[in-house]
Amino acid sequence: MIRLEDVSRSYAIGGGSIAALASVTEHVRTGEYVAIMGPSGSGKSTLLNVIGCLDRPTTGRYWLDGREVGGLSEDELTLVRRHTIGFIFQFFHLVPRLSALENVELPMVFADVARGERRSRAADALAAVGLADRVTHRPDQLSGGERQRVAIARATIMRPQLLLADEPTGNLDSVSGAQVLEMLDRLHAGGLTLLVVTHDPQVARRAQRTLVMADGHVVRRLTSEQMRGAAPSWGTAASS
Repeated sequence: MIRLEDVSRSYAIGGGSIAALASVTEHVRTGEYVAIMGPSGSGKSTLLNVIGCLDRPTTGRYWLDGREVGGLSEDELTLVRRHTIGFIFQFFHLVPRLSALENVELPMVFADVARGERRSRAADALAAVGLADRVTHRPDQLSGGERQRVAIARATIMRPQLLLADEPTGNLDSVSGAQVLEMLDRLHAGGLTLLVVTHDPQVARRAQRTLVMADGHVVRRLTSEQMRGAAPSWGTAASS
């Protein structure tokens, strides 16, 4: 589903440039569950943003579901983000003045889905994440775990093929974090391709494989068995 060939991303800073990604080549199959780990500044979130069509590579080529992303217009990228990709973030990114139901409805508003269908689908999505009794609550009336569950319902309401999660449990207590991870497991079991950025080896161990990043490079590729055996080191040895 995802194919990156020699992808780099640099940013101009103070008359020079900084490479956030450096010659990343990777293939993620449809239905795969991949974790991305590494220290701060290693390029994890930049890689996720490129894959999610929120940013474009400086050099290299990227195919998503058989389409080369570099050749798409901004309008076409918007449609890809709307219909193909779901996003979950550490800080939820819910609209404070809107209820849980209205937050989940938002992607459908932009897609011009009829109001009655929006309401029905959003209510069903919230029930699926255990929040049928919280549909009228605003984000400030919800716990952190409940807010992340609203975010998951919103991320999946357009029935995407690919779900990207950036530190989805980073702002949660252990119980809420475990509930969110179980939901992600179920979504993956239902056929979603899932990429999760995390600093936590316990989260990464749930994935089928893990990419370890340092200085913009993928420096190690670990199977689920290797991850269960020991936490990865953040060295800069050549990838295997």
